[in-house]
Amino acid sequence: MERTGTGRPRIRRDLDADAAAAEELFEGVYPRLAGWVRRLVDDDGTAHQIASEAFVRLLARWTTVESPHSYLYMIAANLIRDHWRNTERERRALRTVTAGSAADPAAFPVQDVDVRNLIASLPPRLRDPVLLHYYGGFGLTEVASLLHRPEGTIKADLFAARAKLKTALRERDG
Repeated sequence: MERTGTGRPRIRRDLDADAAAAEELFEGVYPRLAGWVRRLVDDDGTAHQIASEAFVRLLARWTTVESPHSYLYMIAANLIRDHWRNTERERRALRTVTAGSAADPAAFPVQDVDVRNLIASLPPRLRDPVLLHYYGGFGLTEVASLLHRPEGTIKADLFAARAKLKTALRERDG
């Protein structure tokens, strides 16, 4: 085993560099990631939980991930989708339980989940650019980099997503 000038094995030095790089990434990205998630889930606690989980999953694969920044946002997007799926399941269960009682219009405001449901109904190819660009505040070039797709493809996907959302809104509103 090769030794460094300090007598420590070289592999330990590489681990120290990895730890420093991970810490630097966390300090630089976590606030923005948590803020992005917060805008999507509308809850500070859930946002920090999702952002933290994304970092935990990244660190588990630290040595095999080529683009940690992209990986974080993709993991966070998946965790957000899971969150909304679980939330919708809970709402359906609550509606089933309360189906016999009179509906309280304030308990289930239409606008609460309409847009999120419409976005969730998009295929991932269209949904991911929408979440990153419109909710995450990333520019087209950044979204293209994060998703490993050409910028022109991202523009086309955003156009297609807007068209699908517009059609869905028209159908919903009659």
